[in-house]
Amino acid sequence: MKFLDQAKIYIRSGNGGGGAVSFRREKYIEYGGPDGGDGGRGGDVWIEAVEGLNTLIDYRYQQHFKAETGVHGMGRNRHGANGADAVLRVPVGTQVLSEDKEQVIVDMAEAGQRVRLLKGGNGGFGNTHFKGPVNQAPKFANPGLDGEEAWIWLRLKLIADVGLVGLPNAGKSTFLAAASAAKPKIADYPFTTLQPNLGVVDLSLGERFVLADIPGLIEGASEGAGLGTRFLGHVERSATLIHLVDATEADVVGAWRTVRQELETYGEGLADKAEILALNKIDALDEALRAAKLAELEAAAGVRPRLVSGVSGEGVRELLRAAWRQVRLNRGEIVNDDEEQEAADPGSGGWAP
Repeated sequence: MKFLDQAKIYIRSGNGGGGAVSFRREKYIEYGGPDGGDGGRGGDVWIEAVEGLNTLIDYRYQQHFKAETGVHGMGRNRHGANGADAVLRVPVGTQVLSEDKEQVIVDMAEAGQRVRLLKGGNGGFGNTHFKGPVNQAPKFANPGLDGEEAWIWLRLKLIADVGLVGLPNAGKSTFLAAASAAKPKIADYPFTTLQPNLGVVDLSLGERFVLADIPGLIEGASEGAGLGTRFLGHVERSATLIHLVDATEADVVGAWRTVRQELETYGEGLADKAEILALNKIDALDEALRAAKLAELEAAAGVRPRLVSGVSGEGVRELLRAAWRQVRLNRGEIVNDDEEQEAADPGSGGWAP
């Protein structure tokens, strides 16, 4: 299935049905009088977040969605039926934006969330509604109210707990394949990943989180170079970022700084997220070169990078454990690392039964 994370669509709620002008004219009925029914309400336009979807491809081939018009009223005081609603079913994490993309109308962040975007027009009153002692035979009725219409943008931001960032060919897809059951495309050329990939990491029973791999960033991505920063929105909701740096790069510090600069330029709080820095592809280096690259990157970043290899699996589990700790911190399940250490080793915190 083709991945699509943005779509512009037209939506319109239904018009209300018109009221009827009608009079009873029946044999043996001494007094007839007005009996025009009311029109039905126009259908609303709703949006609903559902599980099992991970793309907006359905909105690539159909861009116009209209709710039904209410049925007009009829004689014998028959009221028109309400028009059927139009329901847009989207993946969890979809945002609805105004036509100019300046305003977020609603953020569908939870499964089952349902929001009305446009309200249908009310049905008009039939002439029965207007009869009274002064005007006993009204010859008029109300038309139904018009529905509302709008052009909107749908933008999908995948729900992931941890995001992978780095330059092209940093080994992100290989790491995702080693950490989860996902099977992303892996090749020895840049921009192998052209769309975000998701993988579920199972550390143990009850320890599970979603890992997102996005296309690599290059210098000038914020200005549209390469694939740009379009896909960075898919890691905005993540608790932490795993920044992979290719250890076989001649300038590992430059590679790290390039990605950090693009994150800061993009904004949306990505540069302030907790980041776990890791030197990847260490299976291709000897011990001396590992130590040199590690010391060089640590001096520039101010934190000690982790050593990992998606091919050999070295350091992968330890890195995932560190990411899971950040996810738990973000969820509020733990307050700090000391609390988790005490929970893992009750005897270290004092008396225990």
